[in-house]
Amino acid sequence: MKRYRNFFRLLLVFILLISLFSFAYAGEKCTEVYGKSQAVFSLATGSPGELGLLKALADSFNKEQGTSMCWKKAGSGKSLKLLKGKEVDIAMVHAPAAEKEAVKAGWAIKRTLIGSNEFYIVGPKDDPAAIARAKDAPEAYARIAKAKARFLSRGDNSGTHKKELAIWKNAGIKPSGDWYIETKAFMMATLKQANNEGGYFMTDSSTWIAGRKEMGNLGILFKGDPFLINTYHALCQPEGATPGQKYASDFIDFVKSDKGQKIIQTYGADLYGEGIYNDAAYAKKYDH
Repeated sequence: MKRYRNFFRLLLVFILLISLFSFAYAGEKCTEVYGKSQAVFSLATGSPGELGLLKALADSFNKEQGTSMCWKKAGSGKSLKLLKGKEVDIAMVHAPAAEKEAVKAGWAIKRTLIGSNEFYIVGPKDDPAAIARAKDAPEAYARIAKAKARFLSRGDNSGTHKKELAIWKNAGIKPSGDWYIETKAFMMATLKQANNEGGYFMTDSSTWIAGRKEMGNLGILFKGDPFLINTYHALCQPEGATPGQKYASDFIDFVKSDKGQKIIQTYGADLYGEGIYNDAAYAKKYDH
């Protein structure tokens, strides 16, 4: 009899876990789950998850709060779409205009600056389009278009893609032709493709630092334009909108705290010899 009671208790726990995780797993499946708690919240982001920063933040937060995080890998455009559709509790993105619209429309709150990196335009070391001589990012792009040099675009409505399109617009160019390739892939995958095919690509500095040892055919050819600073914000669901909203709101508070900012500031130093993100205090200078 005792054996049966134990069995039914285990079955009940299993059913509870399934029901508690049902929201986090709705629609897009979790790319990874950090923690084993029944208190679950879900977050959508791209490179911070791909490069491991999100795990470092989640592990520290989960240990303090007794929570679990479901990470759904998505670029900024899709992350915001998941947030709008209530498929995640929180998004960590770099698409300022779209973020502000989300808050204005009322389906996201608590937009909080959390850190930054910057964009580099990388390409073949012999620099066939001579972009190293450009005075700003639009001129660099104009040189690539004039030379019809191979250029890889993520083409996925991500924050990187949005920034790229803004640069083309500032250059007065609508890119098209065999030289302009949309990969529909994430940052690291597109960077590797650029390396393999000898193309130009605008990568974020964090991904470049993490992957540069594998990019023997590429070099950083243009950087330093203030327009290429890439600020990250976190936004969450309005209060009561989703089961994990409270945990998401608390996570934003943690990320902007001294402890969370220290993790962001130092992440990557032990792996790559330098931190790969800047904290919010640095990013504030470029936050518009």
